[in-house]
Amino acid sequence: MTFSMKLNNKKFYQFLLCGAILLGPTACSDFLDEQDPSNLQPDTFYTIPDHAEAAIAATYAEMRFFGDGAGIFSANWQMLEAPTGTATTETGQNSDLNNLYALIYDGNTGHISNWWNGLYRVIANANLAIEKIPGIQFPAANEAQKVRLMGEARFLRAWAYFYAVRLWGDVPLVTKPQTTESEDFFASRTPQEEVYKLIVEDLQAAEAAGFADFNTNGRVSKMAVKAYLAKVYLTMAGFPLSKGQSHYTLAAEKALEVINYAKANPSTLGLFNTYKELHDEKLKNRMEHLFQIQYNTVVAGFPLNDFFPNFKAVTYSGPSGTGSTVPTKSFYESYETGDLRTKDQEGWFYTTYFTNGTGDRFELGAPYVFKYFNIAALGGPGITPTRLNNLNVNQMRYSDVLLMFAEAQAELGSVTTPAYEAFKAIRDRAKLTTPAAGTYTAASFKEAVWKERWHEFAYEGITWFDMVRLRKVFNEETKKFDNFVGHRNLNVSGGAPLLEKHLLFPLGIQEMRNNPNLKPQNPGYQQ
Repeated sequence: MTFSMKLNNKKFYQFLLCGAILLGPTACSDFLDEQDPSNLQPDTFYTIPDHAEAAIAATYAEMRFFGDGAGIFSANWQMLEAPTGTATTETGQNSDLNNLYALIYDGNTGHISNWWNGLYRVIANANLAIEKIPGIQFPAANEAQKVRLMGEARFLRAWAYFYAVRLWGDVPLVTKPQTTESEDFFASRTPQEEVYKLIVEDLQAAEAAGFADFNTNGRVSKMAVKAYLAKVYLTMAGFPLSKGQSHYTLAAEKALEVINYAKANPSTLGLFNTYKELHDEKLKNRMEHLFQIQYNTVVAGFPLNDFFPNFKAVTYSGPSGTGSTVPTKSFYESYETGDLRTKDQEGWFYTTYFTNGTGDRFELGAPYVFKYFNIAALGGPGITPTRLNNLNVNQMRYSDVLLMFAEAQAELGSVTTPAYEAFKAIRDRAKLTTPAAGTYTAASFKEAVWKERWHEFAYEGITWFDMVRLRKVFNEETKKFDNFVGHRNLNVSGGAPLLEKHLLFPLGIQEMRNNPNLKPQNPGYQQ
């Protein structure tokens, strides 16, 4: 892709409608009367507050590239799961996906280019909003709305750059709308440190933008921003920047701000009592869901369908082919005995279901991911399936905040009571007994938190980034942590080890052809 952003013709107009449908009304009937939408251009579009609202809605809508297709039996999100070793596939038709599982992906792998293009579309939309919204005249009484919209644009840009810098390291840092006449149209790569600097600045601006403390409408909230700041600081403390103690302190402080808010507002923010509530579409954007990508079948249906068993009749549609991301037996068996997350249809997995969604129970023959199974839409005992899967995709859960806080505190050298309580809350919900705080050293507590992260956030696009920032990987046989380089994923990848080069993904070959300034390729991959 190039970095240009022309708000022309029907495609952008569709983005506006998609975003507006999912994020609520923006008085777009007035906007529709302004001019022929097929002739929208930046200079004529950004003239009234409704235009600003619609542009931010369009930027939110662009996040849904996360679930877009990546060839037969595959979607973009699988790029973050296949290399982790926690999943395998029951299908073999998608060579790009197979190469991700086998750790032999390269710059021709379709998922990689899809991620690059998707992230830079979000960045392009956000950049345009950040440049144009200040010039729009808002009524004096609505000045706070303007500040909020600018904050949302900066949050969304930070969201995209945070993915990009973790995936590729040095990436082009584009902060202005681009056209073919722009001096830096063929942008060069920027050192990671500078990319992180912008991410932090954008998140700090968003934190001060007057967001609601917590939102149930799908828009980012102040607590979500604080949670992202905690994650960015925690990532900067680890590899490759290795900021260490200063940033573990910042991560702990930001996470604690969210935890303190949850304690003061337990009916608004906190852990769900049951795991099933996490995939109840009536509870989207509530309680544990700090930030989600919004889905609705009117615009785009829930995209994580490749977790279904392959050709097994677990939904109203009968046997249907999916099964391109399924748990490895070794990972499933690495959970502690009695962990509720492994209990059939109660936690993250299921080993039985009901024929065609509502019939007789039958054995699946293996564990499959239940974490995203929408019973209301797909069927269950006594339930007539709606066939409309409107679940959202999680990006930040409150449980992540608890474990980030516990980990950062351990890295600071002590097992504090608040850190222990945060860690224990995750295990309490899983019905696990937690050793007394005094039995842990800072080092053993840290590893216990890491292990809990592996088991809590499986199949949420988080594990890969934990592997990279820690340069550690959970060993399912020893229940300890191996160094990243040299670790072998059990039952996946044909026994190939993780290599130094796998700490970053390669840049897409076509991207480097389009823009020679992106060279050199990341180490270990062909140009």
